[in-house]
Formats: sequence, C-alpha cells, structure tokens
Amino acid sequence: MNSTIGPDLDLSKAQKITAFIASVGVTVFARLFIGFLCDKIGPRKSYVYLLIFGAFAVMGSAFATTWEMYLVSRMAIGVIGASFVITQYHTSVMFAPNIVGIANATTAGWGNLGGGVTQAVMPLIAAGMLAFGFAESELSKWRPAMFVPAAIMFVVAFLYWKFTTDTPKGNLEDLPEEENSTEKKSSSSAFMEALKDKRVWILFAIYAGCFGMELFVNGRAATYYQVKFALNETTAGMVAALFGLMNLFARSMGGWLGDRFSKTGGLSGRVKWLVIVMFIEGIALTIFSQMDVLGVAIATMIVFSLFVQMAEGATYSVVPFINKKALGAVAGIVGAGGNVGAVLYAQFLLRSGSSLEDAFLYFGIIVSAIGLLGLGIKFSKEDEEAAVAEQKRLEELNTELRKKQAA
Repeated sequence: MNSTIGPDLDLSKAQKITAFIASVGVTVFARLFIGFLCDKIGPRKSYVYLLIFGAFAVMGSAFATTWEMYLVSRMAIGVIGASFVITQYHTSVMFAPNIVGIANATTAGWGNLGGGVTQAVMPLIAAGMLAFGFAESELSKWRPAMFVPAAIMFVVAFLYWKFTTDTPKGNLEDLPEEENSTEKKSSSSAFMEALKDKRVWILFAIYAGCFGMELFVNGRAATYYQVKFALNETTAGMVAALFGLMNLFARSMGGWLGDRFSKTGGLSGRVKWLVIVMFIEGIALTIFSQMDVLGVAIATMIVFSLFVQMAEGATYSVVPFINKKALGAVAGIVGAGGNVGAVLYAQFLLRSGSSLEDAFLYFGIIVSAIGLLGLGIKFSKEDEEAAVAEQKRLEELNTELRKKQAA
C-alpha cells in the first residue's frame, strides 16, 4: 500500500521514514496507557474502546490529502498497536499458569502474522476497489480500501463486547463487591509498583532486543536482499516474507518451552530459557549479517527468525508472574520496550551512516548482551513455592479429569 499512498500524497523518502518512526513511537505511550487501563477497567472494555477508536482512525486516514494529515493519521493508527498489551493481559488472566506461556505466545504470534497477511491482502482489496469503480484512479485506490479493515474492526469490537468477560469469574462489575474493590484498590498504585521493579525494566530491554528487532528487520529485510544480493523488488519481498512466516509456530514454541522449563525449574526455569534463547538470537543475527551466499543467508535468516520470535514468546511466559496485581502495567511497560527498540534501531541506521550489513552485526552483539541481563530477574522464595504448589494442584486436577474420562 505504501507504494500507492506515497505517490498519491507526493511523500518523500524522509517523510515516509518519519511517519514510520512516529507511528511506532506513539505506540510506546499507547501501550503504557492501555496497560494502566486494563488494571483499571478490565481488558474487555479496554479492547472494545480501542477497536472503535482504531476503526475511526483507519477510516479517517482515507481523507488525508497532505503530509501533515497523513502523519497524524499514521500516529492515530499506531495507537492500535497497544492492542497487544490487552491480549497478553487477557490471556494471562484466562489461562492457567502451567499453559500461560503458550497461550500468550500463540495469540501474539498470530497477531503478528495478521500484520503480514494484511500487507498481502490490502493491495488486493485496493485493486478490487478500482475494478468495481469505487476509486477514481490507480493512485487513489487505497482510499476506499481503508474502509474494509475499519468495518472489520467494528465487527470484532461487537463480538468482543458480547462474547468475552474480563476474568473467568465474569466481568469486573459483576464480581462480588469485596473482590471488585480489591481490584480497584490495587489498580490505583499498580503502575507505580511496576515502575519501581527492576525486573520490569530488564524485560523492557529484552523485549526491545527481540520484538524491537523483529519490527526493524521486517521493515528492512527486503531492502537488504535488494542491495546485497541484487534481487528485484518482488523476489526480495518474497524472501523477506519468510522472516515473518515463522510467527505461525515459533512464538508459540517459545512460550511452550517456557512452560516446560517451569515444570522442572519453577519461575527461574522460565527465566533461564529466556536468557538462552535471547543469547542465541543475537549470535544468529551476527552470523546472518556475515553471509555472502544467498541460499546460506536465507537459511541463517530463518534460524534467526525462529529464535527472535521464540524469545518474544519466552518473554511473555515470564511477564504474568512478575506482579499479578499490576499485570496490566507490567505488560504495558514491557510491550512498549519493543517499540522503543525499533525506534532506536531505525534512528541508529539513519544517523550513523552504517550499512544494513554492519548494523545487523552490531545489533546481534547488543542483543546477546541484553539477553544476559535476564540473569538479574529473580523471584522470591514465596513466589517460587506458590508457583510449585499451583503447578502441583493443576497436575492433580488433570489426573482426576483423566480418571473421570476413562471411567
């Protein structure tokens, strides 16, 4: 779509990059606010409100006629990226601790995959708009196309309102008065509690090293193959798409393995897995940057993609256990780390004058170093014992269910 929007609005390369940075940057603040909002009013209302806002933002972008209007619309659309925080909050509340890692990772991974599908489908929708006479010209066909995702968002908002609840026990307003008052009391100080916890900021940095890197590579991979291997635009795009394709299973695998590590190592086991996968991610990126043979470069990129997305899943297999009363705040701050990382990587590339090849090399070393910070994430003895007790209770419950089913 950018290949159509840019010429239609006569955007320069600098303006396109600025719009990207602004869109990703505003998501940082949106994720922080949405995390707080989830703790305050629950994930159900938060998601519905965000979807409705997003639908109007997407529709509004169709009326942009100047660079300034386009920039504002891109920033408004960037706010929708905060939906990730609500999803992670909601799955953390709804799923048991022994499977919360894979639950979080799967919803997030398929969300990222949806972004890739959107890039592939929207040009087809735009072409359809032109073919059926809803657009005046080839350049303006993107404008009516924007109403399609907006309509889908309205539908999803309705479905989310009607068929979901804040917790397994029901919506916050339906909980017993004592439970509801406890929730509200905790939410008032939850954000400050999260801000003071160094573990949150370690996870913030780690998420900048995995999801932030995914955002950066997604936006630069095609260019990398065009410049280094002289591929044409179409072929480079197809090769680069392999990077995002790993979201089909890699992020889920990272969360699932986090759950598996917790069975023998408790909460510390989840952290150890996160450190391992982050360290390997950095090494894989470093190796990828040095490959000069196309086939080998593609293979190492896929390995890197596997580990970067497993690291994302591993991160959010740890997040639910940092502070359960400040879950929204923790999820929001950590989620914002990914966008901060993407902005920093893009700024480095713009200002340093380094080639993409050198940038990938530097970033690979940095990611491995960031991964080692995870060793600073510690849990109290009480938290570890509580996690072990919960794991044992769930295993006993599963055993009883199997016996009943067998009988």
